[in-house]
Amino acid sequence: MGFSQEQARRLLALQPRLGPEHREAAAAQLLLLGLSPEAAAALLERSPALLRLPTERLRERAEELRRLGLDGGRLQRAVSRCPQLFHVPRKRLEAAVRLLRERCLFTTEQLREVLETCPTVLLEEHRTLHHQFQVRSGTRLPPEPAAGIALCLTPPLCPQYAYFRMGVRQKAMVQARLFRMPFAELRNRHIFLERRGLYETPHKGQTQTNNPKLKDILQLPEKDFLASLAYATPEEYEVFKKLLAREEEEKEEEDVDALYAEDDDDFDSDESKRARE
Repeated sequence: MGFSQEQARRLLALQPRLGPEHREAAAAQLLLLGLSPEAAAALLERSPALLRLPTERLRERAEELRRLGLDGGRLQRAVSRCPQLFHVPRKRLEAAVRLLRERCLFTTEQLREVLETCPTVLLEEHRTLHHQFQVRSGTRLPPEPAAGIALCLTPPLCPQYAYFRMGVRQKAMVQARLFRMPFAELRNRHIFLERRGLYETPHKGQTQTNNPKLKDILQLPEKDFLASLAYATPEEYEVFKKLLAREEEEKEEEDVDALYAEDDDDFDSDESKRARE
């Protein structure tokens, strides 16, 4: 199969209770995708659960990913970055792609690049994606996911936020690798620049702004982001993030209070109706 003795020893050390046919079948499927022997061995070391998947399942999932636009080198890079794709049900893959295409309006080529560079976006469930895509201009975004929840919950919010709040087009999102940054950090950096007067949401129809490029906002290390874009110290940024988190907590409490008040009004109204009857 092309594996060196050292690579073969590494494969034999994985899931020692499994028979050799499982290793050979999984490795063969990865090689058929175009992965090199070293890349296939490294992928199985990172995700040994692949060895337990039926060969047919690996083959079918690879075909599904090809139909979604991940072919050739794109498919190799996507599964190398996210081997969990082999475990995702077909309907969930299709639903995620449909939402990215129809709600975020990515072109076919842009969608291919998104799936190649941040394949974790395909791990999200359709119902959660559908709920998260209800974000619109002028509405408050949902609270951040609790600690321990996978970061794949955050990417679907990023394109809506970048489009409506930051005025960024889809092409710039793809070029900036938007989906690689957790949503919370994107929002922190944007609002920090905005409140310092260094970022302005473009008006409808406005195409030219003096705003920093999305690529710089996302890809610069925090130290460089603060020094070259925000002109602030790390201490100032830390204080800002704490204050912003406190604002969010207060907004959540206000929303809960408003919800209870609305329920009380509905209850009083029902009681009044029954009393009149």
